[in-house]
Amino acid sequence: MTPRATIRKMSHERELREGVPAEFLARLGEIHGERLHQVVVSFETAKRPCLWLNPILADPAVTLIALRELHIELEPLEWMTGVYLARGRDREMLVHSALFERGEIYLQNPSSLLAPRLLAPRPGEEILDLAAAPGGKTIQLAVPMAGRGRLAAVETVKTRFFRMQANLRRAGVSNVVCYLMDGRSVGRKTPGRFHRVLLDAPCSSEGRFRAGEPRSFRHWSMHKVRDSARKQRRLILSGLEALRSGGRLLYCTCSFSPEENELVIQHALDRLGAEVDVSVLDLPITNTLRGLTRWQGKVLDPRLENAVRVLPDEAYDGFFLCLLEKR
Repeated sequence: MTPRATIRKMSHERELREGVPAEFLARLGEIHGERLHQVVVSFETAKRPCLWLNPILADPAVTLIALRELHIELEPLEWMTGVYLARGRDREMLVHSALFERGEIYLQNPSSLLAPRLLAPRPGEEILDLAAAPGGKTIQLAVPMAGRGRLAAVETVKTRFFRMQANLRRAGVSNVVCYLMDGRSVGRKTPGRFHRVLLDAPCSSEGRFRAGEPRSFRHWSMHKVRDSARKQRRLILSGLEALRSGGRLLYCTCSFSPEENELVIQHALDRLGAEVDVSVLDLPITNTLRGLTRWQGKVLDPRLENAVRVLPDEAYDGFFLCLLEKR
Protein backbone atom coordinates (compact mmCIF):
# COMPACT_ATOMS: atom_id res chain seq x y z
CA MET A 1 0.00 0.00 0.00
CA THR A 2 1.37 3.44 -0.97
CA PRO A 3 1.82 6.17 1.70
CA ARG A 4 -1.08 8.11 0.19
CA ALA A 5 -3.33 5.05 0.28
CA THR A 6 -2.31 4.45 3.90
CA ILE A 7 -3.26 8.02 4.83
CA ARG A 8 -6.64 7.63 3.13
CA LYS A 9 -7.31 4.35 4.90
CA MET A 10 -6.39 5.83 8.30
CA SER A 11 -8.58 8.87 7.66
CA HIS A 12 -11.50 6.66 6.64
CA GLU A 13 -11.13 4.50 9.69
CA ARG A 14 -10.96 7.53 11.97
CA GLU A 15 -14.09 9.01 10.41
CA LEU A 16 -15.95 5.72 10.60
CA ARG A 17 -15.19 5.48 14.30
CA GLU A 18 -16.85 8.87 14.64
CA GLY A 19 -19.94 7.47 12.92
CA VAL A 20 -19.83 9.16 9.51
CA PRO A 21 -21.75 6.83 7.14
CA ALA A 22 -19.49 4.46 5.20
CA GLU A 23 -21.62 4.85 2.06
CA PHE A 24 -21.11 8.61 2.17
CA LEU A 25 -17.33 8.23 2.47
CA ALA A 26 -17.21 5.79 -0.45
CA ARG A 27 -19.11 8.26 -2.62
CA LEU A 28 -16.71 11.04 -1.62
CA GLY A 29 -13.88 8.94 -3.03
CA GLU A 30 -15.70 8.56 -6.36
CA ILE A 31 -16.28 12.31 -6.57
CA HIS A 32 -12.94 13.70 -5.39
CA GLY A 33 -10.40 11.05 -6.36
CA GLU A 34 -6.92 11.97 -5.18
CA ARG A 35 -8.28 15.05 -3.35
CA LEU A 36 -10.29 12.85 -1.00
CA HIS A 37 -7.83 13.18 1.86
CA GLN A 38 -8.19 16.98 1.91
CA VAL A 39 -11.96 16.68 2.09
CA VAL A 40 -11.95 14.08 4.87
CA VAL A 41 -9.41 16.03 6.95
CA SER A 42 -11.64 19.12 6.67
CA PHE A 43 -14.35 17.32 8.65
CA GLU A 44 -11.97 17.30 11.62
CA THR A 45 -10.81 20.91 11.20
CA ALA A 46 -12.45 23.73 13.14
CA LYS A 47 -13.48 26.48 10.74
CA ARG A 48 -12.06 29.93 11.20
CA PRO A 49 -14.82 32.53 11.54
CA CYS A 50 -15.30 34.68 8.45
CA LEU A 51 -16.93 38.10 8.58
CA TRP A 52 -17.74 40.84 6.15
CA LEU A 53 -18.24 44.55 6.78
CA ASN A 54 -21.69 45.87 5.91
CA PRO A 55 -21.30 49.14 3.92
CA ILE A 56 -25.06 49.76 4.00
CA LEU A 57 -24.95 50.74 7.68
CA ALA A 58 -21.44 52.01 8.34
CA ASP A 59 -18.18 53.06 6.75
CA PRO A 60 -16.16 49.81 6.52
CA ALA A 61 -12.99 51.66 7.50
CA VAL A 62 -14.61 52.80 10.75
CA THR A 63 -15.95 49.28 11.44
CA LEU A 64 -12.48 47.86 10.88
CA ILE A 65 -11.01 50.24 13.46
CA ALA A 66 -13.69 49.20 15.95
CA LEU A 67 -12.84 45.53 15.42
CA ARG A 68 -9.15 46.16 16.01
CA GLU A 69 -9.99 48.02 19.22
CA LEU A 70 -11.54 44.72 20.38
CA HIS A 71 -8.09 43.14 19.74
CA ILE A 72 -9.52 40.88 17.04
CA GLU A 73 -6.86 39.80 14.56
CA LEU A 74 -8.15 39.84 11.00
CA GLU A 75 -6.75 38.40 7.77
CA PRO A 76 -8.25 39.90 4.60
CA LEU A 77 -9.44 37.72 1.75
CA GLU A 78 -7.69 39.46 -1.13
CA TRP A 79 -10.24 38.57 -3.81
CA MET A 80 -13.25 39.67 -1.68
CA THR A 81 -13.31 43.32 -0.64
CA GLY A 82 -14.39 43.85 2.95
CA VAL A 83 -14.18 40.15 3.92
CA TYR A 84 -11.87 38.87 6.70
CA LEU A 85 -10.92 35.66 8.47
CA ALA A 86 -10.59 35.79 12.26
CA ARG A 87 -9.20 33.41 14.86
CA GLY A 88 -11.42 30.62 16.09
CA ARG A 89 -11.18 31.84 19.68
CA ASP A 90 -12.68 35.21 18.67
CA ARG A 91 -15.95 33.76 17.35
CA GLU A 92 -17.91 34.26 20.57
CA MET A 93 -16.63 37.80 20.98
CA LEU A 94 -17.71 38.63 17.44
CA VAL A 95 -21.25 37.22 17.69
CA HIS A 96 -21.83 39.00 21.00
CA SER A 97 -20.33 42.31 19.91
CA ALA A 98 -22.32 45.51 19.46
CA LEU A 99 -21.09 45.60 15.84
CA PHE A 100 -22.82 42.28 15.16
CA GLU A 101 -25.99 43.32 17.00
CA ARG A 102 -26.18 46.53 14.96
CA GLY A 103 -25.69 44.65 11.68
CA GLU A 104 -22.39 46.33 10.85
CA ILE A 105 -20.68 42.95 10.56
CA TYR A 106 -22.09 39.62 9.39
CA LEU A 107 -20.55 36.20 9.96
CA GLN A 108 -20.78 33.92 6.94
CA ASN A 109 -18.67 31.14 5.46
CA PRO A 110 -16.62 32.42 2.50
CA SER A 111 -17.97 29.63 0.27
CA SER A 112 -21.44 31.10 0.73
CA LEU A 113 -20.15 34.57 -0.16
CA LEU A 114 -19.06 33.33 -3.58
CA ALA A 115 -22.60 32.86 -4.87
CA PRO A 116 -23.97 36.44 -4.66
CA ARG A 117 -20.65 37.90 -5.74
CA LEU A 118 -20.45 35.71 -8.84
CA LEU A 119 -24.05 36.53 -9.72
CA ALA A 120 -23.02 40.22 -9.63
CA PRO A 121 -26.34 42.12 -9.47
CA ARG A 122 -26.42 45.72 -10.69
CA PRO A 123 -28.33 48.82 -9.55
CA GLY A 124 -31.80 49.04 -11.09
CA GLU A 125 -32.17 45.31 -11.80
CA GLU A 126 -34.86 42.95 -10.56
CA ILE A 127 -33.26 40.14 -8.58
CA LEU A 128 -34.81 36.95 -7.18
CA ASP A 129 -33.41 35.04 -4.20
CA LEU A 130 -35.42 31.85 -4.51
CA ALA A 131 -34.58 30.11 -1.20
CA ALA A 132 -33.41 33.10 0.75
CA ALA A 133 -33.37 32.33 4.51
CA PRO A 134 -31.54 33.14 6.70
CA GLY A 135 -30.77 36.14 4.48
CA GLY A 136 -26.97 36.46 4.43
CA LYS A 137 -26.77 36.02 0.67
CA THR A 138 -29.76 38.33 0.22
CA ILE A 139 -27.89 41.11 2.02
CA GLN A 140 -24.86 40.46 -0.20
CA LEU A 141 -27.08 40.78 -3.27
CA ALA A 142 -28.44 44.10 -1.96
CA VAL A 143 -25.05 45.75 -1.40
CA PRO A 144 -24.04 46.30 -5.08
CA MET A 145 -27.61 47.33 -5.93
CA ALA A 146 -27.11 50.44 -3.74
CA GLY A 147 -30.81 50.69 -2.91
CA ARG A 148 -31.84 50.84 -6.58
CA GLY A 149 -33.89 48.13 -8.22
CA ARG A 150 -35.95 45.41 -6.57
CA LEU A 151 -34.89 42.34 -4.66
CA ALA A 152 -37.45 39.58 -4.05
CA ALA A 153 -36.58 37.17 -1.21
CA VAL A 154 -38.63 33.95 -1.14
CA GLU A 155 -38.77 31.46 1.73
CA THR A 156 -41.25 28.66 2.32
CA VAL A 157 -40.59 27.78 6.00
CA LYS A 158 -42.34 30.20 8.35
CA THR A 159 -39.77 30.19 11.17
CA ARG A 160 -36.92 30.71 8.72
CA PHE A 161 -38.92 33.44 6.95
CA PHE A 162 -39.26 35.53 10.13
CA ARG A 163 -35.60 35.03 10.97
CA MET A 164 -34.71 36.24 7.47
CA GLN A 165 -36.86 39.35 7.89
CA ALA A 166 -35.12 40.16 11.18
CA ASN A 167 -31.66 39.74 9.61
CA LEU A 168 -32.56 41.97 6.66
CA ARG A 169 -33.93 44.69 8.94
CA ARG A 170 -30.81 44.59 11.11
CA ALA A 171 -28.61 44.90 8.00
CA GLY A 172 -30.49 47.97 6.76
CA VAL A 173 -31.58 46.51 3.41
CA SER A 174 -34.23 48.81 1.94
CA ASN A 175 -35.05 47.47 -1.54
CA VAL A 176 -36.12 43.92 -0.59
CA VAL A 177 -39.64 42.46 -0.58
CA CYS A 178 -40.05 39.18 1.33
CA TYR A 179 -42.47 36.45 0.25
CA LEU A 180 -43.57 33.52 2.40
CA MET A 181 -44.25 31.03 -0.39
CA ASP A 182 -43.00 27.90 -2.11
CA GLY A 183 -40.24 28.80 -4.57
CA ARG A 184 -41.38 26.04 -6.92
CA SER A 185 -44.41 28.17 -7.90
CA VAL A 186 -42.57 31.45 -8.52
CA GLY A 187 -41.65 30.82 -12.16
CA ARG A 188 -45.24 30.10 -13.11
CA LYS A 189 -46.42 33.30 -11.40
CA THR A 190 -43.68 35.63 -12.68
CA PRO A 191 -42.37 34.24 -15.99
CA GLY A 192 -39.49 36.10 -17.63
CA ARG A 193 -39.36 38.84 -14.99
CA PHE A 194 -35.95 38.78 -13.29
CA HIS A 195 -32.53 39.84 -14.51
CA ARG A 196 -30.78 37.49 -12.08
CA VAL A 197 -31.82 34.58 -9.87
CA LEU A 198 -29.94 33.08 -6.93
CA LEU A 199 -30.91 29.54 -5.99
CA ASP A 200 -29.02 28.36 -2.92
CA ALA A 201 -31.03 25.16 -2.93
CA PRO A 202 -32.05 23.30 0.24
CA CYS A 203 -29.83 20.22 0.34
CA SER A 204 -28.42 17.39 2.43
CA SER A 205 -25.72 19.75 3.84
CA GLU A 206 -22.87 17.29 3.28
CA GLY A 207 -20.34 20.13 3.13
CA ARG A 208 -21.06 20.96 6.76
CA PHE A 209 -20.44 17.55 8.29
CA ARG A 210 -18.17 17.64 11.35
CA ALA A 211 -16.36 14.67 12.85
CA GLY A 212 -17.36 14.17 16.47
CA GLU A 213 -20.67 16.01 15.95
CA PRO A 214 -23.17 13.25 15.07
CA ARG A 215 -26.08 15.66 14.72
CA SER A 216 -24.29 17.24 11.72
CA PHE A 217 -24.57 13.99 9.73
CA ARG A 218 -27.12 11.84 11.56
CA HIS A 219 -29.82 12.81 9.05
CA TRP A 220 -27.79 11.63 6.03
CA SER A 221 -29.01 8.82 3.79
CA MET A 222 -29.39 8.26 0.08
CA HIS A 223 -33.12 8.73 0.62
CA LYS A 224 -32.39 12.23 1.96
CA VAL A 225 -30.14 12.97 -1.04
CA ARG A 226 -32.78 11.82 -3.54
CA ASP A 227 -35.57 13.68 -1.73
CA SER A 228 -33.50 16.89 -1.81
CA ALA A 229 -32.79 16.37 -5.50
CA ARG A 230 -36.51 16.10 -6.33
CA LYS A 231 -37.17 19.50 -4.74
CA GLN A 232 -34.07 21.02 -6.33
CA ARG A 233 -35.13 19.96 -9.83
CA ARG A 234 -38.45 21.75 -9.45
CA LEU A 235 -36.83 24.82 -7.92
CA ILE A 236 -34.28 25.28 -10.71
CA LEU A 237 -36.96 24.96 -13.40
CA SER A 238 -39.02 27.57 -11.52
CA GLY A 239 -36.00 29.87 -11.34
CA LEU A 240 -35.22 29.51 -15.04
CA GLU A 241 -38.82 30.21 -15.93
CA ALA A 242 -38.73 33.38 -13.81
CA LEU A 243 -35.52 34.49 -15.56
CA ARG A 244 -35.77 36.87 -18.50
CA SER A 245 -33.85 36.35 -21.73
CA GLY A 246 -30.22 37.34 -21.22
CA GLY A 247 -30.50 36.79 -17.47
CA ARG A 248 -28.33 34.64 -15.23
CA LEU A 249 -29.11 32.05 -12.57
CA LEU A 250 -26.55 30.97 -9.98
CA TYR A 251 -27.29 27.48 -8.62
CA CYS A 252 -25.44 26.34 -5.52
CA THR A 253 -25.60 23.82 -2.69
CA CYS A 254 -23.45 22.85 0.30
CA SER A 255 -23.65 19.22 -0.82
CA PHE A 256 -21.07 17.04 -2.55
CA SER A 257 -23.58 14.63 -4.13
CA PRO A 258 -23.84 14.79 -7.95
CA GLU A 259 -27.55 13.90 -7.59
CA GLU A 260 -28.03 17.32 -5.96
CA ASN A 261 -25.66 19.17 -8.25
CA GLU A 262 -24.69 18.14 -11.80
CA LEU A 263 -27.71 15.86 -12.20
CA VAL A 264 -30.06 18.70 -11.21
CA ILE A 265 -28.50 20.93 -13.89
CA GLN A 266 -28.63 18.04 -16.37
CA HIS A 267 -32.34 17.56 -15.65
CA ALA A 268 -33.01 21.25 -16.33
CA LEU A 269 -31.05 21.21 -19.59
CA ASP A 270 -32.90 18.09 -20.71
CA ARG A 271 -36.31 19.51 -19.82
CA LEU A 272 -35.69 22.81 -21.59
CA GLY A 273 -34.19 21.06 -24.61
CA ALA A 274 -33.94 23.12 -27.78
CA GLU A 275 -36.76 25.47 -26.75
CA VAL A 276 -34.55 27.54 -24.43
CA ASP A 277 -30.85 28.18 -25.05
CA VAL A 278 -29.00 27.90 -21.73
CA SER A 279 -25.23 28.36 -21.40
CA VAL A 280 -23.15 27.04 -18.50
CA LEU A 281 -20.64 29.81 -17.83
CA ASP A 282 -17.07 29.21 -16.73
CA LEU A 283 -16.23 30.08 -13.12
CA PRO A 284 -12.51 30.84 -12.69
CA ILE A 285 -12.22 30.04 -8.96
CA THR A 286 -9.12 28.51 -7.37
CA ASN A 287 -9.05 25.52 -4.98
CA THR A 288 -11.89 23.83 -6.82
CA LEU A 289 -12.70 20.71 -8.81
CA ARG A 290 -14.34 21.05 -12.20
CA GLY A 291 -17.89 19.77 -12.55
CA LEU A 292 -18.37 16.09 -13.32
CA THR A 293 -19.27 15.00 -16.85
CA ARG A 294 -19.68 11.34 -15.87
CA TRP A 295 -21.26 9.81 -12.80
CA GLN A 296 -21.68 6.12 -12.04
CA GLY A 297 -21.68 5.14 -15.70
CA LYS A 298 -23.89 7.99 -16.90
CA VAL A 299 -22.46 10.45 -19.44
CA LEU A 300 -23.48 14.04 -18.68
CA ASP A 301 -23.58 17.22 -20.76
CA PRO A 302 -19.96 18.34 -21.36
CA ARG A 303 -20.96 21.91 -20.46
CA LEU A 304 -21.20 20.80 -16.83
CA GLU A 305 -17.40 20.88 -16.65
CA ASN A 306 -17.78 24.64 -16.15
CA ALA A 307 -19.44 24.09 -12.77
CA VAL A 308 -17.11 23.89 -9.74
CA ARG A 309 -16.81 22.25 -6.34
CA VAL A 310 -15.07 24.37 -3.71
CA LEU A 311 -12.72 22.10 -1.77
CA PRO A 312 -13.16 22.46 2.00
CA ASP A 313 -10.33 23.53 4.30
CA GLU A 314 -9.90 25.44 7.57
CA ALA A 315 -11.94 28.36 6.23
CA TYR A 316 -14.12 27.15 3.35
CA ASP A 317 -17.03 24.73 3.49
CA GLY A 318 -17.49 22.26 0.66
CA PHE A 319 -19.71 23.98 -1.91
CA PHE A 320 -21.03 23.51 -5.46
CA LEU A 321 -21.61 26.42 -7.86
CA CYS A 322 -22.98 26.60 -11.40
CA LEU A 323 -23.77 29.81 -13.30
CA LEU A 324 -26.35 29.56 -16.09
CA GLU A 325 -27.24 32.17 -18.70
CA LYS A 326 -30.60 32.07 -20.49
CA ARG A 327 -30.57 33.38 -24.06
